[in-house]
Amino acid sequence: MRMAMDKARQYGLGAVTVRNSTHFGIAGYYPLMAAREGMMGLTVTNARPAIAPTFSTEPMLGTNPIAFAAPSDMGHPFCFDGATSITQRGKIEVLARAEKPAPEGWVIDAEGNPLTDPDKILEDMGKATAALLPLGGTGELLAGYKGYDLATMVEILSAALCGGMFMKDLLGFAEDGSRRPYMLGHFFLAIDIEHFIPLEVSRRITGQIMRALQEARKAPGEARIYIAGEKEYEKEKQIRECGVPVNPNLRRELQIVRDELSISGYEVYF
Repeated sequence: MRMAMDKARQYGLGAVTVRNSTHFGIAGYYPLMAAREGMMGLTVTNARPAIAPTFSTEPMLGTNPIAFAAPSDMGHPFCFDGATSITQRGKIEVLARAEKPAPEGWVIDAEGNPLTDPDKILEDMGKATAALLPLGGTGELLAGYKGYDLATMVEILSAALCGGMFMKDLLGFAEDGSRRPYMLGHFFLAIDIEHFIPLEVSRRITGQIMRALQEARKAPGEARIYIAGEKEYEKEKQIRECGVPVNPNLRRELQIVRDELSISGYEVYF
């Protein structure tokens, strides 16, 4: 992303691709780098197969997130960071630790039936007999094909510009069946706003868009309309003040790691 930003300062736009990589953490981190320096940023990455294409039950595409950020004149930038599936494996793992079911409509089995037991979902995803549904869900009625096509767009940007691996080649196995790194691909784009319009004008317009959306007529029973990145901005402030909430099962896992590695000094927390 830093390379893309350096290019953007010179040319207005800067793009960089990466191949043979691995999980790069929070996708939104990278476009936020650009937003902090008066630029717009876009990042996408492919991932291990998890999403079934529309009218299929076979996991073919990764959760393939799209992240975009733009500076604003509010207290935080606009920042969208979302998978092109309805959910992702991490949320299933959180539900498993919390011993809560997954909502119906997130995951299907090999016959297209919904799965809600998070432990079974994780087990079946490991065997490629369960698949996440794309944004919009199953079939075409609620436009599941849009999530499917967005995931495919991310796959192309992450592989077809850098000669990288894609789809089932990202499972972590070589042709002879031996283990190998996942070899993911990423795409980074930075836009230097000053090449197009004065930065403060762009910040103001983005802020006006955000405020107008917040002030829209609220649905019955709803107290507030949020903008992408707003909940995360407020949650970060809360966590820095109060700490990270940990459920009992996660606490036990952390205690096991602490004891296995003979880490001392954290007994008051765990």
